[in-house]
Amino acid sequence: ELVAIPARRIPRNMLAEAQAIAIIPRVIKVGFVVGVRRGQGVVMTRDAEGEWSLPQFLTLTGGSIGWQAGVQGTDVVLIFRTRTSVENLMRGKFTIGADAAAAAGPVGRNASAATDAQLRAEILSYSRSRGLFAGVSIDGSVLEINQVANTAFYGAPSTQLPQFVPQSATDLRLYLTELFNAATT
Repeated sequence: ELVAIPARRIPRNMLAEAQAIAIIPRVIKVGFVVGVRRGQGVVMTRDAEGEWSLPQFLTLTGGSIGWQAGVQGTDVVLIFRTRTSVENLMRGKFTIGADAAAAAGPVGRNASAATDAQLRAEILSYSRSRGLFAGVSIDGSVLEINQVANTAFYGAPSTQLPQFVPQSATDLRLYLTELFNAATT
């Protein structure tokens, strides 16, 4: 849905240059002075030939402190722009803010990374939120590869070859390949 709305879509040049993409639906944030956020999703990385990997499961966990109150659900897409950030994530645990800078990505048909100094961030974030959450806070998030989920889904952890590949993993990989191929034309 984040690539379908013309005025708010992720720009095609951002998709074409992506080294990895993380899709984390339903990140739940709850807070009253102290806040917590948690969500589970998948990450797919690009190899040297530009081919997409099978989805690997990950968990996003975060916390915040400040003047805040509410409950919010957010669908998050993270576009990794550098090989270094992808390699750090695949090692296991990755702290957004300490290991790599993240910024809200540009939207629209004519957005360009070259025109915005903020887009030097290694990770661009796109999201769609529901719920009510207000306030100002200091926060941080950690992405971690979920080996338990990978083992349950593929029969092996992400560090080994899968014992089997479910059709849904193949379908997501094919969809992402088509989406990114369309972005380069």
